[in-house]
Amino acid sequence: MERLLVSPSPHIHSKTSTKVLMRDVVIALLPAVAVSVVFYGWKELLVLAVSVLSCLLLESLITRYMLKKADTICDWSAAVTGVLLALNLPPTTPWWVVLIGAAVAIGVGKMTFGGLGQNVFNPALVGRVFLLISLPTYMTHWEMPKGLFGVDAVTGATPLGLVKEGLLQGGNVADIMAQNGLSYSQMLYANIGGSAGEACAIAILLGFIYLLVRKVIKPWITLSILGTVVAVSAVFSLVDPAQFTDPAFNLLTGGLLLGACFMATDYVTSPMSTKGGIVFGVGIGFITLMIRYFGSYPEGMSFAILIMNSTVPLLNKWFHQKKYGRA
Repeated sequence: MERLLVSPSPHIHSKTSTKVLMRDVVIALLPAVAVSVVFYGWKELLVLAVSVLSCLLLESLITRYMLKKADTICDWSAAVTGVLLALNLPPTTPWWVVLIGAAVAIGVGKMTFGGLGQNVFNPALVGRVFLLISLPTYMTHWEMPKGLFGVDAVTGATPLGLVKEGLLQGGNVADIMAQNGLSYSQMLYANIGGSAGEACAIAILLGFIYLLVRKVIKPWITLSILGTVVAVSAVFSLVDPAQFTDPAFNLLTGGLLLGACFMATDYVTSPMSTKGGIVFGVGIGFITLMIRYFGSYPEGMSFAILIMNSTVPLLNKWFHQKKYGRA
């Protein structure tokens, strides 16, 4: 008589795996990668190559020789971290700064906690924020993209930086945008300055749609971030339009779309339940605007995601998913 094995439900298995999910994320990031390389050229290609290869090598070495486990680089998670880190850096970032960021992202942000599935904070953002605080000179040196018509790249501040600086000098939002030639249509496809991943909002949205179609992520976290930004910035801009930027400006500038679509939705560092995800997204959107409006940094998306990452254990405790077999 054959041996009968009994195990608890569920018994339905899916073909989806970590490798497949992470590979889909890399594919979704390809439009943003392609646009960044077209706009910034070989400089951005070097940043991407150093970031991805460093993340792969460092994870392999740490897993094999420090954690004494099987190599995990084939699950594509290190590659995702490398691409996201590169898109969060200025194209002019020196290779050794990129290497430091990769070491912090993988060594501190991910492997210190035990590897994929155990990290509390998004690794790419840990690397970015570390570089922003410790090496601000390299992290705030921006170049304007070449654009769709092949204009040579020149040094320039980001739209968020221009508005922040102009307001500190006593200007108002409308005049600052007019003086610097900032338009919403331009910010939609070719942002003026910023990290490589900020160059084209359309490219990021295409990747987001791909993830939704492939059912890699659900839209609730992203939509709650964007909805909060629209609602809160609409109130502030209506109260004082001279001092506070409007919803369209806040949606199309900085790392808001990249963070909302690709980093806040990270499986490991976001809540498991829909309700928890909505609260998570609302918190990110609100904190981002508070930093933009009242903080010393012109951008607040990275800090907001990391702050809300720390609340995920509580959100998972407060908002439970329905258990299998329960109505």
